[in-house]
Amino acid sequence: MAAVTIRNLAKRYDDNEVMRDINLDIDDGEFVVFVGPSGCGKSTLLRMIAGLEDISAGDLNIGERRMNDVPAAKRGIAMVFQSYALYPHMTLYDNMAFGLKIAGKSRSEIDAAVQHAAKILHIDHLLDRKPRALSGGQRQRVAIGRAITRQPSVFLFDEPLSNLDAALRVKMRLEFSKLHDDLKTTMIYVTHDQIEAMTLADKIVVLSAGRIEQVGTPQQLYHHPANRFVAGFIGSPKMNFIDGTVASLGAEGVLVQLPDGGRQLAAVEAGTLKAGDKVTLGIRPEHLHIVADKPMLQARFAALELLGDFSYLYAASDAAEESLILRVPDSLKLASGSVIGVAADAHRCHLFRQDGSAVTRLEERAAAMH
Repeated sequence: MAAVTIRNLAKRYDDNEVMRDINLDIDDGEFVVFVGPSGCGKSTLLRMIAGLEDISAGDLNIGERRMNDVPAAKRGIAMVFQSYALYPHMTLYDNMAFGLKIAGKSRSEIDAAVQHAAKILHIDHLLDRKPRALSGGQRQRVAIGRAITRQPSVFLFDEPLSNLDAALRVKMRLEFSKLHDDLKTTMIYVTHDQIEAMTLADKIVVLSAGRIEQVGTPQQLYHHPANRFVAGFIGSPKMNFIDGTVASLGAEGVLVQLPDGGRQLAAVEAGTLKAGDKVTLGIRPEHLHIVADKPMLQARFAALELLGDFSYLYAASDAAEESLILRVPDSLKLASGSVIGVAADAHRCHLFRQDGSAVTRLEERAAAMH
């Protein structure tokens, strides 16, 4: 096992800088997920760690060793790709043993490593089969098993579940969590799926346009996003955003004037904000409620998405660019076009400055003081 330390890392293609100012500490034995939209640089960063992309500037250390100029094969890492990349003419056993044979390991060492990996992944009864006789999930386990046999200090996973169907992806997420618990090895996992990130990670690294937006636990990113980008990316459905202006500031928070004349208190620190400043109110769907009295704004019911024991309600409002989303009881029934009033608890509201940065919530400050 080994820690990974990244300092001032940058990646350039000719004059085009695609990654910059990457600073990150990954602890020994930690499960870290890189997440972000397509083109954000998450796979490029993973490939730089693997040695498959050159580092243009900065330092990459695995353990105590600087790895910038160390070949991929000598970095002590194992990588599992999106495609299974199995040899179709070989059995599972031979697929998993191939790298060890090339490395000159003895037959007994190879057999022990393959049997150990196969047992961990519950494919020990399939070792005489060839890849064509396996399901997608079984093939992915073989690819993971091939990586395990190398006994790396760091595992790298590049969107390993993206070729699987939805039900199998859920099952394989559980397998990855158990694998990490069993091996206790440093794992770095890349995905565009924020649900995968939330369910798997000890720590999430959110990237956008070649930069790190925020690093934290799933709970930290969900409840205390550093900026509007993170707030909108983490969470499904995403956070509701409503533009407004600061009406007044006080000990209980900031009162926001909304476009349709309503107001909503956000329990955040005033800081450098002043009356008249443009801000954006952020409220997650589960924290936005239908109210009969003193709504912060009114919206027109558009659709109801039933998901078993609860529903997501979509409502149009002139105050928001996109439909507002509310999590509501499955028993709720509304006529098409009905007008509803909505509001939120002040302590559940987020507030973002015009530059997108988050205003500190009062509960965050209280927690920091203790």
